[in-house]
Amino acid sequence: MTAVSGQRRAAADPAADQPGAEEDLRALFGQSTAVFASLTGPTHRVETANPAFFATIGEERARTGVALAELMPELADQGFIALLDEVYRTGEPYTGRDVRVLLGSGLHAREAYFDFTYEPRRAADGTVCGIRVIGVETTQVKQAQRLMAEHRALVEQIARQAPLAEVLDGMARCIEQLAPHQVLVSVLLADADGRHLRHGAAPSLPDFYNEAIDGIATGEGVGSCGTAAHRREPVIVTDIATDPFWDDFRDLAQQAGVAACWSTPILARDGSLLGTFAMYHRTPRVPQDADLALARVFAGTAALAIERHHIEQAKAAADARARAAHDELARVVRAERELRAEAEQRATAAAELTARMRAAAAAQA
Repeated sequence: MTAVSGQRRAAADPAADQPGAEEDLRALFGQSTAVFASLTGPTHRVETANPAFFATIGEERARTGVALAELMPELADQGFIALLDEVYRTGEPYTGRDVRVLLGSGLHAREAYFDFTYEPRRAADGTVCGIRVIGVETTQVKQAQRLMAEHRALVEQIARQAPLAEVLDGMARCIEQLAPHQVLVSVLLADADGRHLRHGAAPSLPDFYNEAIDGIATGEGVGSCGTAAHRREPVIVTDIATDPFWDDFRDLAQQAGVAACWSTPILARDGSLLGTFAMYHRTPRVPQDADLALARVFAGTAALAIERHHIEQAKAAADARARAAHDELARVVRAERELRAEAEQRATAAAELTARMRAAAAAQA
């Protein structure tokens, strides 16, 4: 089963490859943002490609005259080479919509989405001699749509004053679904003095790990999060096994099965520390621009949720103090009334006693 999906269209017109047509296509796509490559032969050798194609697959692979499977070996396991073979064999074009593609491998692998077409190229006698690949990357559009929907839901949660733990847990799970690679999200909350970080949310990290880092100090070299909180700037650790920031936590990270950690400080509008937002990876990883943008967006959302929580806490504390003051005032008033009533009773009793004493004295006289 291939990893691609799309639809067949009517076979291309053999007259489409009239002399000069291929040169016209190369000129047309030369400066285009659309991906274009012209493949030749049954091995799909890259005859020519535009700059957008090489920018997409990586400039270090910008060469022609080699088979596509050799240039991009990661395509074979995803079904794309088999699909090219079929188009070459049948001569029928193929169109895919929003197709997921994993480009590259190792630290620099990235997930992308494309609308693309495989068009057969025909020789003068009508036989298929190659394939044109024309595509438009839709990754940013697709991610933006998902991001906006999830972000809107989180903001609505914050607006209706959902519990902070619920908001942060939902945000962590949302990011884990949106990230192009497997990621484990952690949010730590700063103490009032900003010297320690407490567990906020980390639904996919093991409990023993969350308990171990609950209460870690903020400071230079205290893992990714402690350092990010201390510096008030993002800290990117691509390989925990070799980074000195993780000297005190390396064994713990190994037990938890994490190998990279990118931490972003969560700051209030006045610049004070609210916490940290961290993205962990199972393997050493270098962040992509999309990863960093995702971290910035949700660090801002977390700041909004935490500040709202602090405001509600302060309001609740003020209300509690007001109620306590009101209750104390009411108690004092009651005590004063009771004392006044008691004093009045004593005065009445004293007056009665004085009157009886006067009467007794008069009777004796």
